[in-house]
Amino acid sequence: MGLDQLIKKCKKKNAKAQEQLYRMYSSKLFSICLKYSNDYPSAEDTLQDAFITIFEKIVQYKHKGSFEGWIKRVTINTALQKYRKQKVFDIINEEQIEEPAIEINEEEVSLDYLLQIIQQLPDRYRLVFNLYVLDGYAHKEIAELLEISIGTSKSNLARARNILKTKLETKKEPCVRAIDEQR
Repeated sequence: MGLDQLIKKCKKKNAKAQEQLYRMYSSKLFSICLKYSNDYPSAEDTLQDAFITIFEKIVQYKHKGSFEGWIKRVTINTALQKYRKQKVFDIINEEQIEEPAIEINEEEVSLDYLLQIIQQLPDRYRLVFNLYVLDGYAHKEIAELLEISIGTSKSNLARARNILKTKLETKKEPCVRAIDEQR
């Protein structure tokens, strides 16, 4: 069964089609949920909520553009919804904060470790970091999505990068000491 036919059946609330669509996209969407959550159980809850929203709103999908892009946006919006309600963002001055450059040596830092330290960021920093760096949103779009100012978006991104840079440098130090001790 093709994707278009599967979507049509989902629009008619066909449970088998919904299950098939879930199986097709749940792992990709779960990775998005994990980026926007503090932990694994929260990501699972977000995935569940995202699929409920997808199945409720699938009738709005007009087959223009990528279906995967559409469900990805629904999933990100579902994840962000809980943070909008919590008002996790600080109101700050519009002043620019210098964003540090972060260099990652892929041999020293695993993707799992990187995801782990991103998940440890405070919500307001993690959300902006993920939207800007990992999902390619502009600060204007982030400001609209999170109902914050562009300056707050820029500031939270800079602070997220500072925290990540510090954590990555801290991780490097034991590696460097171990290498020095071997010499």
